[in-house]
Amino acid sequence: MTEQDNQEPEVISADEQVDDLGTGLVLPEHALPDKLYLIPVSNRPFFPAQVQPLVFSSHEWEETLQRVAQSPHKVVGLSYVAGMAGAGHDVSPEDFPDIGCTVKIHNIVSEGDQIQFIALGMQRFRIKQWLRKRPPYLVQVEYPDNVQDDTDEIKAYALALIQAIKELIPLNPLYSEELKNYLNRFSPKDPSPLADFAAAITTAPGQELQEALETLSVQRRMEKVLILIRKEQEVARLQGEINAEVNRKISKHQREFFLKEQLKVIQKELGISKDDRTAEIEAFEQRIADLDIPEVPMKKIHDEMKKLSILEVGSPEYAICRNYLDWATSVPWGKFSEDIFDLSHAREVLNSDHDGLDDVKDRIIEFLAVGAYKQEVSGTIMLLAGPPGVGKTSIGRSVAKALGRKFYRFSLGGMRDEAEIKGHRRTYVGALPGKLVQALKEVDVANPVIMLDEIDKIGASYRGDPASALLEVLDPEQNSEFLDHYLDMRIDLSKVLFISTANQLDTIPGPLLDRMDVIRLSGYITEEKMAIAKNHLWPKLLKQAGLKKSQIKLSDATLKSVIEGYAREAGVRHLEKLLQKIIRKVVVQLLEGSQKSLSVTTKNLTDYLGAPYFRKEKRIEGIGVVTGLAWTAMGGATLPVEASLIHHQRAGFKLTGKLGDVMKESAEIAYSFISSQAKKFGIDEAYFEKAFIHLHVPEGATPKDGPSAGITMATALVSLATGKKPASVAMTGELTLTGKVLAVGGVREKVIAAKRQNIHTLIIPEECQRDYDELPDYIREGMTIHFASHFDDVCKVAFPEKPPKKSKPRKKPARKRK
Repeated sequence: MTEQDNQEPEVISADEQVDDLGTGLVLPEHALPDKLYLIPVSNRPFFPAQVQPLVFSSHEWEETLQRVAQSPHKVVGLSYVAGMAGAGHDVSPEDFPDIGCTVKIHNIVSEGDQIQFIALGMQRFRIKQWLRKRPPYLVQVEYPDNVQDDTDEIKAYALALIQAIKELIPLNPLYSEELKNYLNRFSPKDPSPLADFAAAITTAPGQELQEALETLSVQRRMEKVLILIRKEQEVARLQGEINAEVNRKISKHQREFFLKEQLKVIQKELGISKDDRTAEIEAFEQRIADLDIPEVPMKKIHDEMKKLSILEVGSPEYAICRNYLDWATSVPWGKFSEDIFDLSHAREVLNSDHDGLDDVKDRIIEFLAVGAYKQEVSGTIMLLAGPPGVGKTSIGRSVAKALGRKFYRFSLGGMRDEAEIKGHRRTYVGALPGKLVQALKEVDVANPVIMLDEIDKIGASYRGDPASALLEVLDPEQNSEFLDHYLDMRIDLSKVLFISTANQLDTIPGPLLDRMDVIRLSGYITEEKMAIAKNHLWPKLLKQAGLKKSQIKLSDATLKSVIEGYAREAGVRHLEKLLQKIIRKVVVQLLEGSQKSLSVTTKNLTDYLGAPYFRKEKRIEGIGVVTGLAWTAMGGATLPVEASLIHHQRAGFKLTGKLGDVMKESAEIAYSFISSQAKKFGIDEAYFEKAFIHLHVPEGATPKDGPSAGITMATALVSLATGKKPASVAMTGELTLTGKVLAVGGVREKVIAAKRQNIHTLIIPEECQRDYDELPDYIREGMTIHFASHFDDVCKVAFPEKPPKKSKPRKKPARKRK
C-alpha cells in the first residue's frame, strides 16, 4: 500500500462500516451526516433543489449505493469530475473538486448492468478529509452556509432571474407550463434555491456550472447564473429561428405537393388532365408544326407517335420510341439560313482573317461567285490540302462567316467505325444517329458549313470503313438522299457546304478523293509569316496574356530573326508557340522587376528562346555536289545530293541516305543514262568500267522517297566524272533512260523552299511551266527559272561554257625624261 493509503482508517467489513457510519449519523431527517460516500458524475454537476433520475454502472457503484441504501439517511455526495472516461476506478481523489452536492436517493432500481434512482438535491458540501480513496469513496464533509445579505440588489437579481426563466419558457418547448407553476413557489426572499434551480435548467458547460456551484456568495452566484440564462435565451431564440425556417420550407413543399395533387384531381374530373405521355406527344407535334417535313419521313414519324401513345411509360420500348422521335423531330427539316452573296464582303472577311494565300482566296471567291450568280451554293466539295499550321481549318470558318452560315466542325482523325457517319441501327443498346445528323441538330439549319477535318487520317477496322461511308455524303449526286441508319430516313444534305482538310493526299482513297475539289495550301515564305505574326498572332497572344503593345516591344528585325532562326516550317503554329514563350518570359520579368516595359531585340533574343535551331550554313558546293528540291508533308525542302569516287579497282554503285524504292530507281536510271551517254557529256568511256561510285543524300536518318530527284542525281554523276563544279542552282525533275525530263508536283512548295534558302536560280521540267506561271507574283519575284525538256537543257545551265578571256592590251612603258 502507498503512503496515502496508510493514512486511511482501517475498514474491516462493509457491515462494520455501515454500523460505524450509522452510530454517528442517526439524526433527525432534516439533518445531514458528516461522512458521505462519493460518486463522481462527468456530464454536469448536480445542484440543490434539483430532482432528476440518474443512471450509474452497477459494476462500479453497486457496492456504494448498497451502503447508502442501508444507511438511515440515504444520502450520497455527487461530485463533478470533468473529462472522466472509462471506469470510475480510474478517478483519483485529486480529480474531485472540494465542493459537491448531497442528494437523497429514492426508488433504486437495478436492471442488468445499470442502477437507476431518483436523486433529490439537498445541500452543498465541502470535503474536509478523505477516509477511503478507493471505491467506495468515503469522505468527511462540512456544510458551508450561503453568504447572503438582505439587500435590494439580491431581490433585483432574483426578480431578474424569475423574469429570464419565464422568457425562456416560450422559446424552448422543453420548458412546459408546469415550470411556471414551479417558479411560483420560489420567493425572492430566499434566492439561493432560485439561483441553483436556474443554473440547473441551463445547458451551459459543466465547468461553468461547477463554478456556480462553488460560489457561496448568493449575489455573485446569481450574477453568474443570470449570464448563463441569457446565453440560454440566445441559443433558444436561434434554435427557434432555425426551426421556423425549416418548418416554413417544409410547409411550402407540402403546400405545393397538395396543390399539385388537387390540380391533378381537378383536371381529371374535368377531363383536361395530361399525363407524361400526352405532354411529350404534344411537344413533338409542336415541333412538327414548325418544320417542313417530306411526306415519307412524316408518315414514319406519325407511325412512331401512334406507337408511343399505346406503350407503357415505364417500358424500355417507350424510352427507345421516345428517343427516336426526339431525334427525328430535331432534324431541321426545311429550315435554311439566308446566304450572303456579296463578293466584296467575302473578300473583306478573307483578307481580315488571313494574310497571303492569294491563290486560295481567289479560288474561294470564284466558288462564291458561281453561287452568287445562280443564287445557290451547292454541288462542290472543297478539300484544303497542305502542311500543318497553314490555316486550313480557319479558312473553312472564314468561308462560313463570308456566307453568313453556321459552322460545325468534327475531326475524322482516327475514326474507325462507319456508324459514326451513318448512325447505329436502332436494335443496338445506346444507338445514336451519325455525326451529320448530330451536326444538323446542333446548328438547327439544313444548310450549314460542315468541316470534315483530317480526312487523310481516317482509318478502317472490323467495324467498317468510314471512308467508304463518306462516299455517299460527299457525292453531290447522292447526298440529296443520304440514309441515316438510326433514323432510317432520307435526309437532304445537298444544301450543306462540305469543306475537308488533309495534310497529304496519298492516304485518301481514290474514289473519295475523286469527289472533292482539291485546293492546295503551300507553306509561307518569311515575308508572309511576318505579316501573319504582326497582324494576327502577336495581337491575339497579347490579348490572351492581358498585356498592352506598349509593354512588350518586338521589332521587325527581331521577328524576322525568330522566323529564320527558329521557325522555318511551312506553317505558323510553331511560330505562335515561340511568340507565346517570349511573352511568358517577359511577364515573369515584369512581375519580378520594376520595369513597366521591355524590348525584345536581336541581341537578347537568345535569352528568351535559346540558341537558334537553324543557322546560316553555307550551302554545300563542290565537284559532285548538286542541290535538289523535294516536297514533303510539312512543305518544300532542299535536298543536296553528293557523288564521290571510292576507287578504280572495280565498277560499282552504292546508295545511302535512307532512300525509298522510287529514289533508288531514280538513282539507277541516272547511273545507267550517264554511263551509256558518257562520251556525249565529255566523260572518258572507260571511267564507269572501273569506277566505284558512292551516291549519298545527307540527313540519312530522314526517310526520303519520290520521283523528283532524277536529274539531280544525274547532274551529280556528270560533275564527278568530268571534274566540273556545277553552277549555283537548284533543280527538280524525273529522268528517263532516254534523257527526257518528266514533270513533277509540288512546284509551289519547292520554289518557296528554294527562296527560303536564298537560292534564286532553278531548273524545273518544261511541263511544269504552267504550274509556275500560276504562282503569285510575290513568290516568283527575284527568281530565275530554266525549263528543261531534256537532260541536255539541264547540263547547259548546270555546266555553262565559260567565254574565252579577252587579252588585255599591253601598255607601253612611259619614257623617262632626261
